[in-house]
Amino acid sequence: MRNCFRCFTILVIFIIVGFTAPQVFGQEVKLGALQDTTGATSDVGKDEALGVREATQYYNDTGGINGKKIRLFQYDYGYRVPEAITTYKRFRDYDKVVMVLGWGTGDTEALTPTINADKMPYLSSSFSGHLCDPKKTPYNFIYGTDYSTNARGAMQYWFDEVWKKDPKWKELRDKGVKPKFVCFIDTGHPYATAPVKAIKEHAGILGFEVGSDQHIALMALDTKSQVIAAKGFGANLVWHGNTTMSTSAAMKDAYALGLGADHIVNNWGFDENLPKLAGPAAEGAIGLMGCALFIDEYPAKKRVLEYAKKLNPGVPLENRIIRTVQGWVKVTLAVDVMRKADKAGKLNGPGIKETFETYRDWPGLKEFGGQLVTITPTDHRYSSIVKLGRVIKGKPQTVGEIDMRAKYPDRWAGWLGW
Repeated sequence: MRNCFRCFTILVIFIIVGFTAPQVFGQEVKLGALQDTTGATSDVGKDEALGVREATQYYNDTGGINGKKIRLFQYDYGYRVPEAITTYKRFRDYDKVVMVLGWGTGDTEALTPTINADKMPYLSSSFSGHLCDPKKTPYNFIYGTDYSTNARGAMQYWFDEVWKKDPKWKELRDKGVKPKFVCFIDTGHPYATAPVKAIKEHAGILGFEVGSDQHIALMALDTKSQVIAAKGFGANLVWHGNTTMSTSAAMKDAYALGLGADHIVNNWGFDENLPKLAGPAAEGAIGLMGCALFIDEYPAKKRVLEYAKKLNPGVPLENRIIRTVQGWVKVTLAVDVMRKADKAGKLNGPGIKETFETYRDWPGLKEFGGQLVTITPTDHRYSSIVKLGRVIKGKPQTVGEIDMRAKYPDRWAGWLGW
């Protein structure tokens, strides 16, 4: 009774001083975040979740959304699609969020019809190209170069910089042999299979001979049979479309069994942990990066380190990886779009969508090693720039960028939605 009387008294005071209850309680912006900290992609999801929490606190400490505090609802769904759907409904119906930070491809794609109907802005850690065509997915947005563009860029880089130049492949080049290429992916997960259509098409553009996809589960520890199959095909290049743990397992088996192929790795499989887990098997591997590695120097590093120490002092900094920085990239883009929508008096689903679609070469993510952001009403691809890394002397580092729109100007528009 005492608590009820107290709440009633506070409410009366609000009314007396000229505020209604919704106005007072509305001085916060609710943001949902779906995370995988216990499931099949938790090897990369745990660190991203830390970055999301830390970045949100920083932006609250520096003004929130134009003076309104961000209230973050952050839930682990264990990489289970049914639980993601249930959690999304909680975000929408109970938490009343204005925007969701999503995670996986399977759950994001499964939720797309509901997201469209609800007009809920959804900024996902799935960079599936399928989410980038606003004719089909008008409320889906990504914060990195999409998987298909990334895969094309990695294949292009290897073909131009390694196949054509590395003495390792000179004998085959001189004979006019086509490079032989295989995919190591979890064929049962939309995340791993999302770019496969684009990969196969680009293999044709480059003149590769493509072998059978080798199924490697996201949590696989033994991949010997898949490596033996790739070796029997004579693979020169392997695409790894899983996360770091199973990618490192496949690399170790490839090394031990003498596969002899080069490796290209998607952005959720390439990080500071890859050479730690795979050892010498990872040397020379080419990987995709959406931002700076945690160990790099970048303008926002001091801030990232400060909030890592402040909010999660029990997590050693030497254990942090690029995923923390990705969490900051994700939240930074979300905060910026909400601030702009709020200033325009449009802090709602359609208003946030409309604001996203006004970005033209926005530089706000450069301080985290990200790209200039351009999003239009007809194309939600975040960027055409592919950022490439490579493991050199046991450490991942940035080695270059490719602008796939500039490289293939006649094909770029037709690749939307792949």
